[in-house]
Amino acid sequence: MQPPQQPPKSLHELRQRAEQIAGLTLGDLANMAALQVPENFKREKGWSGQLLELWLGATAGSKPQQDFPELGVELKTLPINAMGAPCETTYVCYAPLLGIEDTRWETSNVRNKLQQVLWIPVVGDRHIPPAQRTVGSPIFWSPDHSQLAQLQADWEELMERISLGEIESVTARTGEFLQLRPKAADGQQLTDAIGKHGRLIKTRPRGFYLRKAFTQQILNDAFGFENL
Repeated sequence: MQPPQQPPKSLHELRQRAEQIAGLTLGDLANMAALQVPENFKREKGWSGQLLELWLGATAGSKPQQDFPELGVELKTLPINAMGAPCETTYVCYAPLLGIEDTRWETSNVRNKLQQVLWIPVVGDRHIPPAQRTVGSPIFWSPDHSQLAQLQADWEELMERISLGEIESVTARTGEFLQLRPKAADGQQLTDAIGKHGRLIKTRPRGFYLRKAFTQQILNDAFGFENL
């Protein structure tokens, strides 16, 4: 088996590809693609996601669009433990910190990224070497009405705080489903943002993340897990 050379032409084909790699390890997929598996993910945190993109035929890369733009589908890798609980929050996209006066939820990148998601669970307990981590069954998911409403409420609250120059006072506790956290390789990376009294300040880039409780509910709904 080899990675596909072309992106999937339909949701059915994408589902087939995702189901085909379910049950294999990251090491299996890397070996078949003639790739080296990192010893750990401290410096290559996005490696498993890139590997799955290769095997599923994703084309977007790091562009601010869905991973399968022709199908309207975003790919998200979801590390879980042996009990089926998410190991970490899920990064959605960068948060705009300037030029946001006319930004609306309906046209936001968060809304675009989350309108249809292919979740690929990966058993990712930290004590399991990356090569031995197993790919789980795929979940095709779209937010229901109540989830979408709360995501919008969280996004609007966070964006309002940014526009009012309160970026430095926003903590990871803000937002029920969606949170705002620093997103940078290290603390030295800075970008412009709106500060108090409308003045420009330097701050760390921020990203939108989904809380573990939210992705846990997606797993529960898909696989019938009990709340942990």
